[in-house]
Amino acid sequence: MAKKQKFPHLLGSKWTAQQKTLGWRHFEVHNRKNEGKWVFAELVSTCDPTVRLWVNARQLKDDRLWTAGWTPLHQLNQPPEPEPDWIESY
Repeated sequence: MAKKQKFPHLLGSKWTAQQKTLGWRHFEVHNRKNEGKWVFAELVSTCDPTVRLWVNARQLKDDRLWTAGWTPLHQLNQPPEPEPDWIESY
């Protein structure tokens, strides 16, 4: 039986960085590389294709770093929603 491929839908997937990365936030996966048990994704900026970086594909699952898809900038710049009054902080 063949081994199940890790991150099978990686190529062509779109990502939004939570913080500017090399000056940009919106990226697309153009290449993947398997090195032993690790999988790496080559991200290319959608606004400047000369901006490229390799990241461990596991980092893409960390929602503190990346969000799947392209999040509009106006949503990224919004302040966090205030906690409802019924939540008490101790």
